[in-house]
Amino acid sequence: MSVAIEITDISKQFRLYSEKHTSLKERVIHGGRMPFTPFWALKDVSVEIDQGETFGIIGRNGCGKSTLLKCVAGILKPTTGEIRVRGSLAAMLELGAGFQPDLSGRDNIYLNGSLLGLSRAEIDRRFDDIVAFAELDEFIDNQVKFYSSGMYVRLGFAVAVNVEPDVLLVDEVLSVGDAAFQRKCLDHVKRFQREGRTIVVVSHSTDVMRQNCNRLMVMKQGHVVTVSEPGEGIRVFLADLLGVGMGEGAEPGVPGGNVLAIGTVQAEHGGSGERMHLYPGESLTVTAEVDSLAPVPDALASIAIHDDANELVFASDPDDPTCALELPEGGGTVRFHFPEVPLLDGTYSVSVGVRSAVETAIYDWKDQVTKFEVVNPDRSTGRVRLPLDVSFRHRSTGLTGEVPVVPPAYAPLAGWEESAS
Repeated sequence: MSVAIEITDISKQFRLYSEKHTSLKERVIHGGRMPFTPFWALKDVSVEIDQGETFGIIGRNGCGKSTLLKCVAGILKPTTGEIRVRGSLAAMLELGAGFQPDLSGRDNIYLNGSLLGLSRAEIDRRFDDIVAFAELDEFIDNQVKFYSSGMYVRLGFAVAVNVEPDVLLVDEVLSVGDAAFQRKCLDHVKRFQREGRTIVVVSHSTDVMRQNCNRLMVMKQGHVVTVSEPGEGIRVFLADLLGVGMGEGAEPGVPGGNVLAIGTVQAEHGGSGERMHLYPGESLTVTAEVDSLAPVPDALASIAIHDDANELVFASDPDDPTCALELPEGGGTVRFHFPEVPLLDGTYSVSVGVRSAVETAIYDWKDQVTKFEVVNPDRSTGRVRLPLDVSFRHRSTGLTGEVPVVPPAYAPLAGWEESAS
């Protein structure tokens, strides 16, 4: 397999100035020199990224991830080392990068497209697709300085992906968009993957990295810690982030040691794949991906549901034995299953957590991290759907008629059935 990006011994130094000489006299006295402290944002970084690979870069804030991407994009020049990129490149590195705020969205599409190597005729041909992807039909002729952060992101990403580059660089900027836009972007990334394009993505989301990347590079203080498959890379990253084995109070397996982190939380129901909402009485399953750096015995899973007024609808019993967990090293998936959800119309948020069964410590808690919607197909009102049977007994004949009350989505209304008492 050919190499798309070759990074060899890259280092990047910035100068941190403690004072500035603003007057001509000060500059003459100091000979035009200003004292500074050298700061190495990158130090001896080497890696090869294969063509068609989705390559992730993860690490704490300030570890050099974005600086490295800017060097690959040609925005920054490395102090030492060499970078080779084969094929056309497009970058989405930061909010509004390359936008001229006094120009309209339309003008910025042409400006950014030309900077990315497209001719005016090519931009004309792709213009409608860019606007449609960005969902900015009504605002495309407004100055971008009046755009919201979400509009900035949508327009920037729409331009970058419609260039159809051989190499796409994507920074953490995608986290600014709403959930629907993020899903659209990830769908586009999946299409690029199927087409064999090279993608380099920077993110703090371990779930995005695990689900989309072929390999993961972990960085710390400008150095490469490891380049490995995503699972191992995430383990190394969490060990650094959570301080396991790196300080006091970080003993694995102890609640204060922060050895456990909850990742992606998803809600699925009986109609998933066909409709966004569920009907009263359908089942609901909530799954939570859990990363564990050490075995965690005596753990308890917790789940809570709030309505759209932030009122608590349900919280699991902490003494329920079905909530007990014994998590192995590496973690796994916690599954909460409700055979029937007796709720009526509304949007409900789900919170999940894992705590110690023997102490009061909480390993991790994700508050209102996902949602589900309930749509009631009949005309009953309120918050809860209660099972209901209605019957009638004739006073003189003693004949009875039973009317099972069920939502029309599940069964037709039954007719009268006469029976002697």
